[in-house]
Amino acid sequence: DKRPEDPRGPGPFFYFGGSNGASIVVSYCESRGWQRICDKTRTDYKLKWCETKSPAAYYSFKAGGQLIYQIPNNKVLTTKIGLLNSLREYDRVSSKSNITKYVGTAIFFSFLFLFNYCIYIQNVFTCCRRMRLEDFFPVTFRMDMKDEREAFFNGTTIRIDTDTIQNMWICKPTGLNQGRGIFLLRTPEDITAFRERLQNTIEQQSNRKSLFNLPQARIVQQYIQNPLLLKGRKFDVRSYFLIASTSPYMVFFRHGYIRLTCNLYDPNSDNITAHLTNQYMQKKNPLYSLLKEETVWSMERFNIYINETYMLPKGLPKDWALGLFKRMQHIIMQCFQAVKAKLHCKLGYFDLIGCDFLIDEDFKVWLLEMNCNPALHTNCEVLKDVIPQTVTEALDLTLEIFQKSCCGLKLLPLNSQRNFLLLYSGETKPLETCLWKREVRCRQAMGCCSVTQRHTGTDEVGPDEIELLEINNAG
Repeated sequence: DKRPEDPRGPGPFFYFGGSNGASIVVSYCESRGWQRICDKTRTDYKLKWCETKSPAAYYSFKAGGQLIYQIPNNKVLTTKIGLLNSLREYDRVSSKSNITKYVGTAIFFSFLFLFNYCIYIQNVFTCCRRMRLEDFFPVTFRMDMKDEREAFFNGTTIRIDTDTIQNMWICKPTGLNQGRGIFLLRTPEDITAFRERLQNTIEQQSNRKSLFNLPQARIVQQYIQNPLLLKGRKFDVRSYFLIASTSPYMVFFRHGYIRLTCNLYDPNSDNITAHLTNQYMQKKNPLYSLLKEETVWSMERFNIYINETYMLPKGLPKDWALGLFKRMQHIIMQCFQAVKAKLHCKLGYFDLIGCDFLIDEDFKVWLLEMNCNPALHTNCEVLKDVIPQTVTEALDLTLEIFQKSCCGLKLLPLNSQRNFLLLYSGETKPLETCLWKREVRCRQAMGCCSVTQRHTGTDEVGPDEIELLEINNAG
């Protein structure tokens, strides 16, 4: 069939490429009176949303005049190796500089707040803490780096007990999503076979004159074998990291939903769908059509289950599940701090990133990965509620910030902010250190505090804002 001719005129026009989230984004734009164009080479668009990034789209992009989904070099966050490298570099640099930085800051401000000097020192070292990489990210090796490859193979041991397997590893290709290309290393034989395959690939590549068609880069990551279970099934938490603007930076967090496997958890299972929770993999399970609605839980249901099942036996506070979002926010902020100086920044770039977290049976939160172009399908009842709200508010925030920035208006407060929580605002210069409540109010009055009052224009600073200020200044 012949494609209908694109509309002409003053517009505004929008382009949507691909299928992920098409109905939501297209409906949103059309509800604003925008017209859809199908010619991806046209440059007179107001908004361009594509599943895959095309260099040509960025060459013709007009900063301050257009919006484009996906920051060009978001791979520093959204590929396995990119995220690993960014976090490692940040961990290395900040671990060397933090102590000197905060001691110097404490001495400087001690002259200004001499009467509260002791309290201040305590707050500086408590609030401005930086998480160590191993506190939230599993041990990981790059298989495309010779020294890391050898360190993994020479230092890895797998012990098989009668009931369980110790020190399992999971191998992931760096540039793929939806669980494609992932496999487990469960036995010494698995590791030996994997080493031989890698060696054969490297030898074959070294015999080629061309550097094209390089083998897929991979990481090997320690498998978390003691996950917290929901009704005996493995799960992870999908949350959202919105970079609504890169000039200035405006960064948000939103909780999403729980993703569960169809089968009961068995660490010894050879079935990959027992270990990966995403919908793409679960659809391969023969039970999926029967259990589809049970593979996705709302955060409310998750909270109720944790309260009923784990609160008393584990001594958890009520609504612990809702409180874990603060830990996720802290982790996301550390990831953002790791790439803040790396991302390409132009007025009009924005990104919605899917963040996957796993909780182990000790209730520790692990970051598994960050995903560009996260799945926006609504094939379950929970997803029909969460996904459209998430995309709509993300676009609302992005547009409001974009329009205010273009007009030179103050960005905060944001009228369109509902379920997204502001983590970082580049509109004002953030504090280098975190002070107690009285100091925060003082600095707000001077206009140099990055704390944002959500939904109100008052200068009241609540506990959540204090904690987010701590997160903002953690790096």
